[in-house]
Amino acid sequence: MPPAKKRPRTYDPAKIRAAVTAQFGHIADAVRELGPEQLGRDSGLGAWSVADLAAHIAWIADSLASGLARPPAAVAELAAVEWPSATASLAGKIAEAAKETLDGAPLAELYEVAGARLAEALAANPGGRVLHLWVGDMTLADFLVTRTVELVVHTDDLNRAAGVDIPIERQALAACTRLLADALALKAPGGSVEVRIPPFAVVQCIEGPRHTRGTPPNVVETDPLTWLRLATGRTDWADALANAQVRASGERADLAALLPVMS
Repeated sequence: MPPAKKRPRTYDPAKIRAAVTAQFGHIADAVRELGPEQLGRDSGLGAWSVADLAAHIAWIADSLASGLARPPAAVAELAAVEWPSATASLAGKIAEAAKETLDGAPLAELYEVAGARLAEALAANPGGRVLHLWVGDMTLADFLVTRTVELVVHTDDLNRAAGVDIPIERQALAACTRLLADALALKAPGGSVEVRIPPFAVVQCIEGPRHTRGTPPNVVETDPLTWLRLATGRTDWADALANAQVRASGERADLAALLPVMS
């Protein structure tokens, strides 16, 4: 008999909403304090400066509000766990749309407008709505989970590039970690390798002998920030191993060919 199909992970919609709103607020507070030298630094993301990255984050909030202002879609086409692998083909389109929307506006103004629009849009849409999106139509609840990935990953980008210490909401970090871990398991289904990201996620992946009890023969373990950097291509697998940021044991415990799961 084949193994039972694993149920998709569920998230508490109210906690995710609160985490998204709070994380955007933390970023907005920090961006308002950035000086010209910090804003001019290289973000580490292609040709973007820190100012470009900050503007893009404002656009993330503003585009969610814009999506909620459009007529809803009929049926969801994409689940949250499928979103990371579906985003790569849209990177250029998203960058162009953000530039057209934000070009020339002061950052403080962008964040004030985006924050107000986001709060108003979420208050007006408390329930099960399906958003019409470029990446594929998604429920609002699922799309908000993906916003934790965007906001947490870019918070980490800003902290490293601008030399700041923006706090990361625990609920947002947990959702981000779990979604990217589940995306890995979806990309490489199986049960031969156990990936542990304490305290938030444990998934099994990669075809081969399935572990059932005792100590798994193939284990990968890392912390949440290292995991999100690996999963999004900010950190290289070999470098993470060399710097002892990842512990991998067993002949199958090599994720290099599967990373990043989102780019």
